Amino acid sequence: MKPKLEELKVGFLAALDNVKDDQGLEELRVEYLGRKGKLGDILKGLKDLSVEEKKDIGAFANTVKAELESVFKRKQAELAHELAGAKAQDEWIDVTAPGIAPEPGHLHFSTQAIEEFVDIFKQLGFVRVRHPEVDWDYYAFEALNMPKGHPARDEWETFFIADGDKVMEGEKGKMVLTPHTSNGQVREMEKGYMPLRMMSINKTYRRQADVTHVPMFHQLEGLMIDKNVTLAQLKGTFDFFVKRFFGPDREVRLRPHHFPFTEPSFELDISCNTCHGSGEFEGNRCRMCKEGWHELGGAGMVHPNVIRAGGLDPEEYNGFAFGWGVERCMSMKSGMNLRDLRIIYKNDIRFLKQF
Repeated sequence: MKPKLEELKVGFLAALDNVKDDQGLEELRVEYLGRKGKLGDILKGLKDLSVEEKKDIGAFANTVKAELESVFKRKQAELAHELAGAKAQDEWIDVTAPGIAPEPGHLHFSTQAIEEFVDIFKQLGFVRVRHPEVDWDYYAFEALNMPKGHPARDEWETFFIADGDKVMEGEKGKMVLTPHTSNGQVREMEKGYMPLRMMSINKTYRRQADVTHVPMFHQLEGLMIDKNVTLAQLKGTFDFFVKRFFGPDREVRLRPHHFPFTEPSFELDISCNTCHGSGEFEGNRCRMCKEGWHELGGAGMVHPNVIRAGGLDPEEYNGFAFGWGVERCMSMKSGMNLRDLRIIYKNDIRFLKQF
């Protein structure tokens, strides 16, 4: 068996000299020193030897194995050193060379609109406030003159907050994701600081998702409470905003409507930028607006019940409120051509880089 072990040793050393990488080294180890390797095959013959021969051959086999493992480890260290040197050469960096400046980013499409809204209404004395995005349905519905059973409170329209299978409830009703920023109206009046001019711009949530709706969107809420507030002030406020945000050539229209929390109530319309309110473009019906106007949002004089819910006397105080979706408003700017509002929140860099 000694000649076989010597021959094994010579073959291993010759093969080791030709190994160039870790993979080849591991394959060689398995071939010669592995559990089913060549050394193990030779040592299977020990069972056929006498006791004295087993002692002699066993000691010699251990010496050969130790030598093979020793040269294997030296080769392994050499390869590791060579790899480290090659990596250092390939990945060498000149720390004194000028770096590559990161590509500058910019504010998101919606954030830009919000900042522009704040800047415009600030000129009229409106102060931005913040109110909860998760609120009690009392502030989202009841305080706004929407009684229990109102369609807007249905679970198919509103997101309710649940703990397990049970909707969370408290003294002021169920907990919801605010479907509109109007929940801030009564909260702001409860502070007791009169007169007030507030704008609340926040995230709102509704069970809607199509080309003109997203389940999470931003909404602007404006509220003015004072003594002897008139519709003329509402019209003037809206006209001021439209001409500064959309352009001096855009016109404003108040169209009668119904909202539970305002009386009288109106839809806020702005003239179409394409046909300038005529409903016709190049001799044909305008494809953008169909009739000359775009619906922007809702407004009206604050309902007396909402004034009372805020802790004020409607005989002494009155006011107006208005609101619209930030994304929808931005999409109606001159030159915009958004066919699907959902693209705003798809994180498509090709789209976002345009604004």
